[in-house]
Amino acid sequence: MKKHSGFTLVEMMVVVAIAGIAMAFAIPAMGTFIKNERLVTQINTLVGHLAYARSEAVTRRQQIILCASSNSTSCQGADWAAGWILFIDADNSSTFTANEVILRAKATLEGANTLVSSTGSMIIYDNRGFAPLSNGVFSLCDDRGAAHVKSISITNTGRVRRGGSASCT
Repeated sequence: MKKHSGFTLVEMMVVVAIAGIAMAFAIPAMGTFIKNERLVTQINTLVGHLAYARSEAVTRRQQIILCASSNSTSCQGADWAAGWILFIDADNSSTFTANEVILRAKATLEGANTLVSSTGSMIIYDNRGFAPLSNGVFSLCDDRGAAHVKSISITNTGRVRRGGSASCT
């Protein structure tokens, strides 16, 4: 008589039950993980664009502007969560005109997150890399509120650092 190897129905049911219990704990934690990583990614993108703007202002010896933009082609509105553009302000008019070059653009933030700025709708870097009118804080929030806010502050010298007095309103 041949001996058959394999799993019995009882063994299979035990494995499925253990996997179900493990998933019941893992799935809610995964949602929190995704929200945390989304916040970190979005604030890092903003920090990267600000650092790039400062670097380009010094390198090109021109005014570089980062402004809120809902259409990724012009400075529109004050809602940073709708997106932003980074452009060379060749005529130093502090507005985007047709002959100016967009260096980078960011579309709407994912996850219905909000990005609030105490600096207004525009950050202007001069040819020395300073942002004299931009001393303030950016606060990035999701639906969990102020307990999970990510923030960065910008000094008049154009320096960006993590942290600052954050607010989701």
